[in-house]
Amino acid sequence: MAKVLGRIATLAITLTSVVTVDAASAQTPGSALYLRQPASVVAPVSAKTVAFANRGTAPVHLASCCDQGGCDAGCAAPTCGAPACSTCDSGCAAPGCDSCSLGCDSCGVGCGNSCGCDSGLSGLLGSLEGIIKPSDNCFNCFLSPMTNPTFFEDPRTLTEARLIYLHHKVPLTAGGGDVNLVVVQLRAALSDRLSIIATKDGYLTSTNPLIDDGFADINAGLKYNLIRDPRRQLVYSVGATYELPVGSTRSLQGNGDGTFHLFGTGGTRIAGWNALLAHGVIIPVDGAAESEWGYISGHLSHRIADTNLFFLSEINAYHYWDSGNGGLDGVEGGDLINLGSRNVEDNDIVTGAFGVKYKPHNGLEVGVAWENPLTKRRDVLDNRLTVDVIVRY
Repeated sequence: MAKVLGRIATLAITLTSVVTVDAASAQTPGSALYLRQPASVVAPVSAKTVAFANRGTAPVHLASCCDQGGCDAGCAAPTCGAPACSTCDSGCAAPGCDSCSLGCDSCGVGCGNSCGCDSGLSGLLGSLEGIIKPSDNCFNCFLSPMTNPTFFEDPRTLTEARLIYLHHKVPLTAGGGDVNLVVVQLRAALSDRLSIIATKDGYLTSTNPLIDDGFADINAGLKYNLIRDPRRQLVYSVGATYELPVGSTRSLQGNGDGTFHLFGTGGTRIAGWNALLAHGVIIPVDGAAESEWGYISGHLSHRIADTNLFFLSEINAYHYWDSGNGGLDGVEGGDLINLGSRNVEDNDIVTGAFGVKYKPHNGLEVGVAWENPLTKRRDVLDNRLTVDVIVRY
């Protein structure tokens, strides 16, 4: 328990440092944290502003949002705001995406139809708008990560359904064979910063002699956006989930008393590349039945020429702090199965992946990725194919 409290304290200190550094930009014009001046000191509205206002609420195209750094580089350009406006208002998902309340789309959400408004899940969730909010549309250039799917969380506040198919090949040293898993993840924005996330469920089939067909455990929790700066395209969130041990024991699920996942995840844009980085720790309630471990996951992606296709590359590093009292001696189950194995303390495994995503608009992502271990240690992963389809509100 002392180790666990120490790691949580370290994580808290790290997050406090990040927030402190970001708070230094609060007095910097152009920062999302910059305090607006009273209306009396705002620069006079220019002819360019009036011309924009007279355009009404015409949709802004995806290229306009992305090419200028997300939600038009601060909602201060004619694509989404006006020169007299000092900064975005909270979310870019409220009616009017600028401090002059000129509006920037035809339905008061995001940056227009071609940027995600009236697409994806909007028809299904329209009647629930009082409870479920639209996704944050000020970071539309980002892609969601694909590998380490239960734990590598997108830092944005999103409302979406994500269908995932995994074809996982097991090394001969762990019995060989294949494991196929189908998962439906759900995320719902409750405010511009808080969202509920359900990241694991589904059904798996297996030809491995140690794993039978059955249901997976269920993992769900909350995510909160701490840092949100559309102008710099910088976002950072923290969260916690609990994995309920309700899966099929014959599928090596349902063991122990569940696990807590504490995590931080951030993203930014660097020279046209989308970069995400997440870190977290998995803490079992019953340390004898399940192992304690942590991870760092990274993602880079870039648009392929002038198309709706994106190249992506990801890396995942896993480290085991404490072993359980069962499972396979010296072998653990990675991101999908916590075996609670003996003699895994201080074991490390690193995996790498590359793939392609198709994103015709902000309401849809379709991706495929191929993953292999980069270390000599492979545990239960020989290779893995991941396919996902995201429908976003």
